[in-house]
Amino acid sequence: MSFNPFFSTVHRFFMRNQTKSGASWTGYVGLSLGVLLIGYLFSQVDLQGAVERISLIGFSSLFIFLPYLGLHVLESIAWFMLFPGSSVPISFFKLLKIQLIAETVSMTLPAGVAVGEPLRPFLCSRFMGIPIPAGVASVAVRKLMLGVAQGIYTIFCAVAGFTFLQTVSFRMLGFGGLGTIMIATGIAVFLIFLSLLFLLLNGRAAQKVHALLMLIPFNRVKLWLLSKESAFLDTDVELKHFRGPFAARLVPIMLIYVLAWFMLAIESYIILTLLGVKISFFQVLAIDASLTMLRVLFFFVPSGLGVQDLGYIAFFQALGIQDYLALGGAFVLLRRFKELLWYAFGYGIMFFSGVHLRDAEQISQKNS
Repeated sequence: MSFNPFFSTVHRFFMRNQTKSGASWTGYVGLSLGVLLIGYLFSQVDLQGAVERISLIGFSSLFIFLPYLGLHVLESIAWFMLFPGSSVPISFFKLLKIQLIAETVSMTLPAGVAVGEPLRPFLCSRFMGIPIPAGVASVAVRKLMLGVAQGIYTIFCAVAGFTFLQTVSFRMLGFGGLGTIMIATGIAVFLIFLSLLFLLLNGRAAQKVHALLMLIPFNRVKLWLLSKESAFLDTDVELKHFRGPFAARLVPIMLIYVLAWFMLAIESYIILTLLGVKISFFQVLAIDASLTMLRVLFFFVPSGLGVQDLGYIAFFQALGIQDYLALGGAFVLLRRFKELLWYAFGYGIMFFSGVHLRDAEQISQKNS
């Protein structure tokens, strides 16, 4: 599912060469794996002890919801700043609504990113009248800047918690060097996404992708690509707006995205503090960055279900936290319950806004 310009068209090209059942198969395997992992986790943790610890928190548990709100607000602010010289007025609150809807879809459906990301430019067009090429260009730049910001965040967290990561490495992996691995991973992610961002913003990136795809020796594919050539050109025109004087604005926007990444660790720290776990913020940063990277490897599992949860339990055990099975269970329950409420809120906004999951597919069919 995609839109005509650039990366969305490329995505649609590859999807046309797969069966729908194949794409669904990958998504549902991820969902099944997540369910199995979370089921295994709850068979190991002390659920009774976890519930007892949660019951002691009281109304302070409301603070758990704030970092996630902060994350969406910060991402929406950065996205708002990524519309250079728009001919139509950009509404921050409408962008925030789109952010909540798209993120909810991406995080809850099997292979949800394939639906959630195309929804962004479509909803920008529907709610604010932003041309689809301009919306797609902003989403493409946004996605790459998030990747660069994640690299910066990972490097910072790994350096801040380097001693901790090196210490727990033997207990968790059987060998040392986890801190070094995380720094190297952060640098790699940073350089890869920064290079892609430069390629996207400097030169005829969309046209070059189109020319590369035209080398594929299938007449039907070539005819389809030729019908989309103008869309690639439209995307290059939109991407030109991100160069020149506007490029200087990308630095503060990048800092906002980095700050948004910190919201995840702040959330974890608040939960652990409320549960009475003695842990430093730097340790939480190191854990969160490590498990965020682990989640990237299991991108096909909706919301990292079970993957990050087991990771936190493993870190708590390596830290030597007493009663880690009860504390870990309480931590997972609180995080997942928070997500459940936020996702319900996201689907509520989606429903009352008259948005449907098939909308992205419909706009794609119009441009096919």
